[in-house]
Amino acid sequence: MSGRDYDVAVLGGGSGGLAAAFRAAEHGARVVMFEPAQLGGTCVNAGCVPKKAMWLAAELTQRIALAAELGFDVEPAQPDWPQLVAARQGYIANIHASYRRRLDEAGIGVVPRHGRLLDAHTLQCSDGVRTSAEHVVIATGAQPLRPQLPGAELGRVSDDFFALRHAPAEVAIVGGGYIAVELANLLQLLGSRVHLLVQGDRLLDRFDAELAGQLAENLRQQGVRVHFGQRVRELRDEGGRVRVLTGNGIDRQVFDQAYFAIGRRPNTRGLGLEALGVALGEKDEVVVDEYQDSSVPGIHAIGDVAGKVGLTPVAIAAARKLMDRLFGGRAKARLDYDNVPSVVFTHPPLGQVGLSEEQARRCHGDAVKVYRSDFRPMLNALAGSPVRSLFKLVCVGEDERVVGIHLLGEGADEILQGFAVALKMGLTRAQLEDSVAIHPTSAEEVVLMGR
Repeated sequence: MSGRDYDVAVLGGGSGGLAAAFRAAEHGARVVMFEPAQLGGTCVNAGCVPKKAMWLAAELTQRIALAAELGFDVEPAQPDWPQLVAARQGYIANIHASYRRRLDEAGIGVVPRHGRLLDAHTLQCSDGVRTSAEHVVIATGAQPLRPQLPGAELGRVSDDFFALRHAPAEVAIVGGGYIAVELANLLQLLGSRVHLLVQGDRLLDRFDAELAGQLAENLRQQGVRVHFGQRVRELRDEGGRVRVLTGNGIDRQVFDQAYFAIGRRPNTRGLGLEALGVALGEKDEVVVDEYQDSSVPGIHAIGDVAGKVGLTPVAIAAARKLMDRLFGGRAKARLDYDNVPSVVFTHPPLGQVGLSEEQARRCHGDAVKVYRSDFRPMLNALAGSPVRSLFKLVCVGEDERVVGIHLLGEGADEILQGFAVALKMGLTRAQLEDSVAIHPTSAEEVVLMGR
């Protein structure tokens, strides 16, 4: 398809990079991928997949505790961490093997080295070998941030969680975003005593404030010590343990481990982008247009490195659309970034799609109407657990078009997917009212709100 060595070179073998390579190969393109580490990127190796494995283990510990309250002859239980980690890593190894097999079958070349751009079509490996391609796709992902403060090297980052082989007794987690919240919940349920140190006055700035408040209460009911207004200014070594200094009530506490979960930075350094004039944003992300094109023709970016929506399915979808456009004859193919559903994997999970109440009121003012359902799911009620669910619909206009669905509760991760499709298609509350509820379930609350 061109006179160069390849039609497309992909920098990064994570979910987005792999999706780009596979889709381009399906269209007959000649593809090479540069990935010096394990295939699958953050999602498979230090994100979605191992996180969900640990979430499932934490779910079992919680269910066992509830079973005891219902009269089952069981004792509170914690997993054998080495056995749990072995099962988790075995599952991941199977994913790696599947990727390698598919790459071989598709005829995609994989270079296990870093690649650096010399110009818009020429890459040089870390061993000096050069390769040319008509198009270059940057899919190098992002990495956890570590703050610039005294003793920061004593703290760990979220990726380090997956190196644990036991639950540390006392843990501090610095941050209030979804990664910090997920880590706090997981470690607490898997045997640690967790303090969550949040700089602001709420959790999850990008989620609905009302549900974030209920999530904070749920975390407290599960034993997590949630502290707001905590600006960490220093970490100190205390004989192999860590003292976290905030000047606001936590300074006397010493922890076995401290984790920073304060955001992620796109991996754009060392790629040669600045020298080529590739525009970068204030967080080092590659600035791209709606078609994933950078400021330099022939260079594209997808996934976390492009700084749009940092979710694995988004990276995959954007990659496929891009390859459909470049090699599949679909000149207008692009990803629609509106109304992307997302889930915070706590216990219970919190999911959302569309606008929060605050966002809707900023956009639509008095045309906004909100419906809520605040309840305890049946298992919690039977077992006497105080952990609550909160579901919320945000509607706009006379026809009450649903512009936001927010679910905190058991099964929210599974329930949301179908309703997200409906919202994308223009769902109204009248259409929800016309639906017959499935009883008794938590999901029925979505169609019963406001009746």
